[in-house]
Amino acid sequence: MSDKPHLLTQEQDGILIVTLNRPDKLNALSAETMALFEAALLRFRDTAALRVMLIRANGRYFSAGADLKSGDAPAYPRTPSGIRENHRLNLNGMQRIYDEMEHVEKPIVCAIHATCVGGGLEMALSCDFRLAARSAAFSFPEGLFGVLPASNGVSRLTRICGPHWARWLIMGNQKADADRALIMGLVHDVLPDEGFDEAALAFCLHLTRQNPEQMGAAKIAIELANEVGPSMGRHVERMANSALMLNPAYLEGMERYLKGVGGQKD
Repeated sequence: MSDKPHLLTQEQDGILIVTLNRPDKLNALSAETMALFEAALLRFRDTAALRVMLIRANGRYFSAGADLKSGDAPAYPRTPSGIRENHRLNLNGMQRIYDEMEHVEKPIVCAIHATCVGGGLEMALSCDFRLAARSAAFSFPEGLFGVLPASNGVSRLTRICGPHWARWLIMGNQKADADRALIMGLVHDVLPDEGFDEAALAFCLHLTRQNPEQMGAAKIAIELANEVGPSMGRHVERMANSALMLNPAYLEGMERYLKGVGGQKD
């Protein structure tokens, strides 16, 4: 058994880089992995100097999903209500952690270099941005066992890609390569395998240069607008800007911009 940590973290230029590190187990998400990941997520949330979180992985898989073979998972309850509560409260905290990823008012980027399935795909769906290498592939194998993705896979996939593609992956039990994932809206961009890590890091560096108040407000406003519809969504826009436009950084930036446009330079 490997004594290497299941998760690695490092800080670079305002980016918290989190790396799944069980290549011999195809980065299956163990109890240790999820505990370390949650600690990293909370550190990212609570550290002002950390502006972006980047999730990536070592080895020939991004993640094979939840670790079903380690023996550290408790026995499943034998009643429907018990199973429902187990999904909500246990499963190494996946539902709680993935919800917190959506609630953190900072951008989280997932760089998927290879096969990403099950719980690993649910982790990726919980991020704000998903970048795929040409070699990436995606699926929900839960259908092989006659069940559904248990940690928000159905809800998030449907919200992001729509019911059309949710049926394809979940009911149809189909796989998606990187190009199909881009068509589906599952990933934002597909990049060459060569130089993929560098390209993902460059995107994160770009995000660190954005205004953090705008980032946080945008993350909330986009989710709200998606839920409430276009009419109420415009109220969300107005409410968010009523605070952002009083931000000294905005006022100073607009003053510099207007002086530059008008040819009046200091």
